[in-house]
Amino acid sequence: MKIGVVKERKDGENRVGMTPDGVKTLLDAGHRVIVERNAGTGSGFEDREYAEAGAVLADDARDVYAESELLIKVKEPLPEEYPFLRQGQILFAYLHPAAMPRLRQALQASQCIAFAYEMVRDRDGSLPLLVPMSEIAGRMSIQIAARLLEKSAGGPGIMLGGVPGVAPAEVVIVGGGIVGENAARMAVGAGARVTVLEVNPARLRQLERIFNGRARTLMSSRQNILAGLKQADVLIGAVLVPGKQAPKVVTKEMIAAMKPGSVVIDVAVDQGGCIETIDRTTSHTEPTYVVDGVVHYAVPNIPGMVPRTATLALTNATLPYILELAGKGWEQVIAEKSALAEAVCYVRGSQVANF
Repeated sequence: MKIGVVKERKDGENRVGMTPDGVKTLLDAGHRVIVERNAGTGSGFEDREYAEAGAVLADDARDVYAESELLIKVKEPLPEEYPFLRQGQILFAYLHPAAMPRLRQALQASQCIAFAYEMVRDRDGSLPLLVPMSEIAGRMSIQIAARLLEKSAGGPGIMLGGVPGVAPAEVVIVGGGIVGENAARMAVGAGARVTVLEVNPARLRQLERIFNGRARTLMSSRQNILAGLKQADVLIGAVLVPGKQAPKVVTKEMIAAMKPGSVVIDVAVDQGGCIETIDRTTSHTEPTYVVDGVVHYAVPNIPGMVPRTATLALTNATLPYILELAGKGWEQVIAEKSALAEAVCYVRGSQVANF
């Protein structure tokens, strides 16, 4: 199969859909790979490495789209790429269509076969292609929060972990999944006071065992969220409903109760956001805005800040599924009801997944 890899065009997105080692694996399996020039530069992978791995280099994204039977991306195509999608072409990327009506229309109109990384689901219910980026996003959210708490960034001038004799920052994490757990790990490691709110009692017990008293765990309820936010210096929104738009569990009134200069980071923003005052996405170029004196961070591609780490982790996770899809074809993958079958969103204009 002809497999294409293009340069990502979202602001600040330096990840790439495939490493040179991944390209070599695909060629060894009998496939042909076409890579847009400079696609991997942001992640530290040069054109020379892709060529040495056996890829054909293309000067323009349009050429890659035109040649490819299977197109591998990190993030969803942007509007300027919509015209390049074509009937019968397979697209495999993080799509998050529930929160993007224009993308849904474009995928339907193109008649392509669209598979979403974030919807691949193994038999045990796990989301193997979402996990590595969720781990990175959760950990990065705390690094970002630490910077935004600095006075020069518009914050109150608080050090996340405090110092002897001075209290550390209060970090509240709403959602105890992969993002929430990894955010908590980083915040606890930095010395912050951490509270994790989660609706699933079994997951709360799991988190209690993981942190062994180093983070407080609470049932996620309106009352508990509001009480936590009144004391919080940092709020991390980490609520995920796989394949669906995130529910707004933090209201405007709750945000208004937070201290001036406190920081809100909604990691669920690529699924529409779980915080009501996150009413738009931001970018790595202009990452924040202020509502009621609270700094809001709403960048939907946080792992793009650490593209080398993220690209390596992403290829490790996606490559087995790409090999399966390229080897069997989309029809057989769907017929076998494999993990990939869970991820198909559109087939030649027909919506398959329930968003």
